[in-house]
Amino acid sequence: MSVPDLAPPPAAQRPQSPWAWVPSLYFAEGLPYVTVMVLSVVFYKNMGIPNTAIALYTSWLYLPWVIKPLWSPVVDLLGTKRAWIVLLQGAMGVGFALLALTIPAPSFFRLTLAMFWIVAFASATHDIAADGFYLLALPEKQQAAFVGLRSAFYRAAMIAGQGGLVFLAGKLSERSGDPRRAWMTVFAALGLFFLGAFAWHRLVLPRPSLDGPSGEKTGLLSGSVATFRSFFARRDILLVLGFLLTFRLGEAQAIKMVTPFLLDPAAKGGLGMTTAQVGLAYGTVGVVFLTAGGLVGGYVISRMGLRRWLWPMTVAVHIPNLAFVYLALFRPGGLATVATAIALEQFGYGFGFTAYIMFMVMIAEGPHRTAHYAIATGFMAMGMMLPGMASGWIQERLGYLNFFIWVCCATLPSILLTAFLRIDPAFGRREQP
Repeated sequence: MSVPDLAPPPAAQRPQSPWAWVPSLYFAEGLPYVTVMVLSVVFYKNMGIPNTAIALYTSWLYLPWVIKPLWSPVVDLLGTKRAWIVLLQGAMGVGFALLALTIPAPSFFRLTLAMFWIVAFASATHDIAADGFYLLALPEKQQAAFVGLRSAFYRAAMIAGQGGLVFLAGKLSERSGDPRRAWMTVFAALGLFFLGAFAWHRLVLPRPSLDGPSGEKTGLLSGSVATFRSFFARRDILLVLGFLLTFRLGEAQAIKMVTPFLLDPAAKGGLGMTTAQVGLAYGTVGVVFLTAGGLVGGYVISRMGLRRWLWPMTVAVHIPNLAFVYLALFRPGGLATVATAIALEQFGYGFGFTAYIMFMVMIAEGPHRTAHYAIATGFMAMGMMLPGMASGWIQERLGYLNFFIWVCCATLPSILLTAFLRIDPAFGRREQP
C-alpha cells in the first residue's frame, strides 16, 4: 500500500524556485493549526457554548499533535512526502467545507467537533510531511537561507487566522445579525483556500530524488522502541519532563479563557468586546508582538547563550499574565488600553517562549535528534492539552478575576524547576567572528 502521487508527470514540470512553494507551504501549515486551536474557541463562544465545554472539548483537539510522533514513521513508509502534502491539503479543504455545512444542523456541536478532529489529524500529519519535505527538497545551505521565510509565513498564517478571519467573522455577524451564517462563510473560504493550495502544490512542488518510501520496513518497531528508550534513558528525565509539562501550565489555562473573557459582557465579568475587536486586538496586535518577542528572544540567546537568559525568559513568560489580572480587575473600556495590555503580555510570552524552544533543541541533540525533538513537542502539546481541559470548569467557579490570579499561581512550578536545570553555558550562543 502506498500514497498515490497526484502530481503531473515529471516531463510536464519545470524546476521550481523555493520562492514558489516555501511561503505557500508554511502558510498552509500554520492556518489549520490556528483554526483548530483558536478559531474553534471564538466560534463556539459565538454559538453560546458554555466555557467549561469550550475548554474541555477544544483542548482535546491538541491530541493529534501530542501523539503525532507515534505515526510519523508511516509517512516515511508509504508514498512520498510530496504526495502526503497534496492529499492532506485536499482533505483539509473537504474537511473545512463539511464544517461549514454542518453548522446549521441541530446537533451542530457534535458534528462540527468531528470536522475539527478530521482537520486536526490531517494538519498534524501535514506538519510531519511538510517539515520532512523541506529537508529533502532544499540543499543544506538553502535550508538555512529559507528558514526565516518559512517562519515568517507561518506567523503570517497565525495573523490571518487569529486576526483576519476572526475580524471577518465579527464584521459579517454585525451586518447579517446571524453568527452562524458568518462562520459558515469563514469556514467555506478556508475550504476553498485549501482546495486551491491542493491544486497549486500539485503543480509547483519539486520532486526530490530522495523523496520516496523508506526501505527500512523491517525493524521499524524495534527502531522506534530504541529511539523512545534512548530519550527516556536520560538521568535527568523526570526533571526534563517536569519542565516540559509545567512551563506552559499557566498559559495553557489562560489561552482557552482569554477569548471568552474578552467577549463576555460586563455582567459576567468580561470586557464586552465585539468579535471584530477581538480579532484586531488579540489576533492581530497580539500576534505581531508575540512574533516580535520571539525575534528578540532568539537574538539575545544567540549573543549570550541559553543559560544566561533562562531565568529572565522564564520570568518574562509568566509575569505578563498580570496584564489579564489588571484587565479583569479594572475592566477598561477603551480598545487601545486592552490592546496595549495584550501586546505587553504577548511580547513577554514570545520573548520567554524562545528559551523553551531552545531547551527542546538542547535535549534533542544526538543521533536521534529529529525523533527526540518530535517527542519533546509531543510533551509540549500535552502540557497545553491537559491543563486547558480543566480551565473552563475552573473559570466558571472562580470568576475571571480569581481565575487569572490562579493562572499566575500556576506559573510557580516551572519557575521552581528552572533552578535545577543544568545547561552548558555555551549552548545556543553564536560563535563570534
